[in-house]
Amino acid sequence: MRNVARTSLVDAAIDELRREIARGTWPVGTKIPSESQLAQSLGMSRLSVREAVRVLAHAGLLHTRQGDGTYVTATDESRVALRRRLDTAAAMDIIDVRRGLDLVAARLAAGRRTDEDLAGLRETLARRDAAGRAGDLDGFADADVDFHVRVADAAHNALLADLYRGMSDALRDSVRDQQEAALVPDSSHEELLRAIEAGDPGRAVAISVAILDQQERDL
Repeated sequence: MRNVARTSLVDAAIDELRREIARGTWPVGTKIPSESQLAQSLGMSRLSVREAVRVLAHAGLLHTRQGDGTYVTATDESRVALRRRLDTAAAMDIIDVRRGLDLVAARLAAGRRTDEDLAGLRETLARRDAAGRAGDLDGFADADVDFHVRVADAAHNALLADLYRGMSDALRDSVRDQQEAALVPDSSHEELLRAIEAGDPGRAVAISVAILDQQERDL
């Protein structure tokens, strides 16, 4: 890291630590260097470093474990803010928002998907189906969310994909909330994949609407 100037030390340390987190110097789940190591790298006191870490912990990027150290929990404060808001959102509100995102993702994916996108969608759908047959609700929820995230990826719109990933935890919880209803076999996701593969945006949008209508009924 760069040695920062001795003006607004805490703000400068916050900016530098945020930059290192964003660029993946310390991946999510890993421990950052100790206060003394960071102070030496930044050329400032441990007190300034401690305050910078406290601010970033409050923002949701870091988490300090007493007696263990400080770990990276996220790389983007905007995603943290969205996740916190989604944690308090009603399930129906989330479905209403998905009616916007899912329909755009399906329409764009049908026109922009690549062979690599299709292979990823098939693999994720196979995992979803296998988890459903095994009665594995957690595995099913993970694969279901992964499938929809991959649909957003296939739209090749970076902002749309980021928004969908920011919602992934809430989406996973909404699937789990359906409990046994989520595991009832249906062909809607296979039909969505076929519509995207065929390059049929109208059909892809119609199936996405049907999927969300069913989830609304299940709730």
